[in-house]
Amino acid sequence: MSIFADHPLAFGAATVGNLYRELTDEQALATLQTAWDAGIRHFDTAPHYGLGLSERRLGAFLQTKPRDEYVLSSKVGRILEPVDPGEPAGDDMAHDFAVPRTHVRRYDATTTGVRQSLESSLERLGLDRVDIVYLHDPDASPEGERAALETGLPAIAALRDEGLVREVGIGTKSLSALEAAAVSGAVDVLMVSSRITLLDHSAQERVLPACVAHGVEAIAVSIFNSGMLARPRPASDARYDYGSADAALVERAHRIADVCESHGIDLPTAAIAYPLQLAGVTARAVSGSTVAQVEQTAARAATAVPDALWSDLEAAGLIPARPDSARPRS
Repeated sequence: MSIFADHPLAFGAATVGNLYRELTDEQALATLQTAWDAGIRHFDTAPHYGLGLSERRLGAFLQTKPRDEYVLSSKVGRILEPVDPGEPAGDDMAHDFAVPRTHVRRYDATTTGVRQSLESSLERLGLDRVDIVYLHDPDASPEGERAALETGLPAIAALRDEGLVREVGIGTKSLSALEAAAVSGAVDVLMVSSRITLLDHSAQERVLPACVAHGVEAIAVSIFNSGMLARPRPASDARYDYGSADAALVERAHRIADVCESHGIDLPTAAIAYPLQLAGVTARAVSGSTVAQVEQTAARAATAVPDALWSDLEAAGLIPARPDSARPRS
């Protein structure tokens, strides 16, 4: 049975690592508790998120919960090292995290680096294990994506084969890295960032067929495309894929919203539901910085979306035809 069979909705914990904005410990705890109260039992974090702050906060929260009741994933590839004492103080907003710049990230996808990264993550989490380890952004390696995959994939596979984790995969928005991992025989799951959404179908075209063929599961993350799909109607200055959206893309999002509204569904609700319509996708992740955001997102995730909505979007050429369109999923 898939590890995600009972956990098709994950909470991405970058926000509690102070992504874009500072949260107090109390605010972060309340946000996580709201996700738990909404029934979410699948949590994802990474050393990258707030220079370890996300792992520390999520770990402190999960230490209060029965360990067998949730699925937890973190990532390897970026090792956190203290800044030199002589370096000027600053923050980490260059990486979009509102935290003091106490550490620097060093990319290391070697066997030694992968194991060191996991051990450090477990220390920050205060837990004895994670369920899934992802090689994080191999395309960010100074040695190049291919080199990171050549060393990183065998290194994470060894963690699984030794029983240290249940499953392994990679997490990235790089289509070439996702394709390579899907056919490698080394991974169980892909965390696909920004490429399985109502606006970006590139993984549907290039990656998901390889997942189906090789028995690899996919989790869709960043499903709102940097906020473009997070509101019922995107603003004219909306962001997309970590940058500014052009007018044509905003207009296309409005056309999708038109179809959604004709079925009584708003755009964010459809964005959350869409990935599970696709063969190979077994889970998707949402997030939030406030209790209200998490409550609203969880309610949207629980909303049934009529299959006719997807058929109308296909007919309008706004999403690709689904090979499994005859089998509705919610």
